[in-house]
Amino acid sequence: MGFEQDFEPLALDELHGFAESRRAEGWRYVQTLAVLTDEGIDLVYSFMKGGHLANHVVPIARDAEVPSISDVFLAAFVFENEIHDLFGVAIKGIAIDFEGNFYQLANEAPMTILSPEQAAAREKAKKAAAVKAAKEQGVAPEADDMEAKLAAMDPKKAAKVRAAMEAKAKKEAAAKEAEIEGKLKDMDSEKAAKVRAAMEAKAKKAASRAEGGE
Repeated sequence: MGFEQDFEPLALDELHGFAESRRAEGWRYVQTLAVLTDEGIDLVYSFMKGGHLANHVVPIARDAEVPSISDVFLAAFVFENEIHDLFGVAIKGIAIDFEGNFYQLANEAPMTILSPEQAAAREKAKKAAAVKAAKEQGVAPEADDMEAKLAAMDPKKAAKVRAAMEAKAKKEAAAKEAEIEGKLKDMDSEKAAKVRAAMEAKAKKAASRAEGGE
């Protein structure tokens, strides 16, 4: 027989009372899973009744203290010890507490350690999101294309390319400024002053747009 399932959010301060209500209503405890997120860790508590699997997601910070529900559902002690050892979550009041010795591990909280590949993938996703946001704000297509290419690169290589681009842009800006100054020297002083004033006003307007995202 098949079953249906759903996922609902649950606040940390409601967790223990919620577990008690589940038991009173005849639900069976299934498992607790931990999922590493950019913001912290999601704890997923699953209960079943009849053909319905209900999953309740409790988002927590890495340093949060979580109440054990093993006094309500004893079987939870296995998952709570595992989550403590693998993710470093502080779970208080576990009925059978192995005190960090449930597993013999080479690294503390190993499931929170990102591999170089995972870190690169997250950096790539972050940059891709930035490119998308820039595009929505009307950034020039050529800049958008370059950001997309940089997002696909190895982070270290992308950083070097950005540094080279910035250095080139500064050099070109300095050369252009020197060229303009050379032309202004040949102008009538009053006309040159007006040109400088117009250039300064244009630069301020561009800076204001960049800061305000207009």
